[in-house]
Amino acid sequence: MNPEPSGGASTLAAHPHFLTDPDVRAAASTDRSGYLPSTLPDAVVRCRTADDVIEALRLAHGEGIPVVPRGAGTGLAAGASAHQGQVVLDVSAMNRILRIDPVEMLAVVEPGVLNAAVNAAAAEHGLFYAPDPASTAICSIGGNIATNAGGMWCAKYGVTRESVLSLLVVLADGRLLRTGHQTIKGVTGYDLNSLIIGSEGTLGIVVEATLRLRPKPVRTETVAAYFDNIEDAGRAASAITAARIQPSILELIDGPTLEAIDRAHGTAHRQLGGAFLLAQTDGYGAHLELDEIIRAIEPVASSIHRATDAAEADSLVKARRDAIPSLEQLGRVSIGDVAVPRNRLAEAFTGLEQIGERTGVRIFTVAHAADGNLHPMIVVNPEQSITQGPAKEALKEMFYLAKRLGGTLTGEHGVGLLKKDWLLEELGETSIGLQHAIREAFDPMGILNPGKAI
Repeated sequence: MNPEPSGGASTLAAHPHFLTDPDVRAAASTDRSGYLPSTLPDAVVRCRTADDVIEALRLAHGEGIPVVPRGAGTGLAAGASAHQGQVVLDVSAMNRILRIDPVEMLAVVEPGVLNAAVNAAAAEHGLFYAPDPASTAICSIGGNIATNAGGMWCAKYGVTRESVLSLLVVLADGRLLRTGHQTIKGVTGYDLNSLIIGSEGTLGIVVEATLRLRPKPVRTETVAAYFDNIEDAGRAASAITAARIQPSILELIDGPTLEAIDRAHGTAHRQLGGAFLLAQTDGYGAHLELDEIIRAIEPVASSIHRATDAAEADSLVKARRDAIPSLEQLGRVSIGDVAVPRNRLAEAFTGLEQIGERTGVRIFTVAHAADGNLHPMIVVNPEQSITQGPAKEALKEMFYLAKRLGGTLTGEHGVGLLKKDWLLEELGETSIGLQHAIREAFDPMGILNPGKAI
């Protein structure tokens, strides 16, 4: 590590929130991906307003200083990792909810607002914000936008892109860009709003977002099902899709992850089966839809339990949210993110088990089963690396498994640094070339989050 800044950020030192303290730089150097940079960034600029971001980028652009945007630091693909020669632009203090319009059902927020805070504010008006990552309590809206995050409710309501109406973005040279519309519909010009969402901070830095809110469901119904093995659970999830039922939540947890949750929280899920399927429906017909889900999974489930009240339903949802924190008690966690066609979930789970056996790496898997998005999580000892050796080999095999099944290397966590090695194989040279050209049009000097995403 470099305790002293390299001096490459001298121009940015004129910014009023420019920090070079080694502890500050170390805290801002990486995210929750498990990736550890070998050096520290030169400095951190803690922005509190859009004007702070504009000034920082104007100064950085003038000298060609690389800038790494950072929010809550909960990213899982090393998209917010920074090293020597780079400056972290931290927007976590831009955490105000600027406005909630309960009639138009929208919220205008700054990028550092936590996902859970938006939902708490919306709930006061009988509304909710649909993108719901497992890290909802600690992840920020800016980061959700950067990776096009999804979460449990994306089964019915879609990912972040479906819930962001408009953005205010600071471009690499400090100019402001407004994308999207304040209306539900709008097709004037190219869809730059959707282009920014999922771009991992490589096209601009979001300083304001207009979010679409939805009415809280009048009713929800929840069921937990247990299976002898994860392949049966995968087949049950596929059967729900084949029956054309639209759950609001459909989550899968494998046996090893259940054991970790039980160990951390004193629960007994693993005693009930080798895999766990959580399904929730909402709306006026929630109970009827849940009846259909139960009929679809009964042939392969070893036991089925329908929640009798909201508290019991919340405890079942909590088990899914507890998965990652429980695994973090076992070692350093690298959270994978592949997606496959929904009718191939069982094959994907079988393939992941085989990868673990071949590489000797511990793999724990949860999945957003309604959209085929699996999160195979590698757990290594704290002194081990996730970017080389068996862990890297396992990550590579996960991608090839998804590709073989007709899937993708990332469903919602982004590419960051961890998945760039396999990007060309998925997208092809024509697509990569066009995307490089788009990035250059937004940022000709290449100062925004260099080395990430594309």
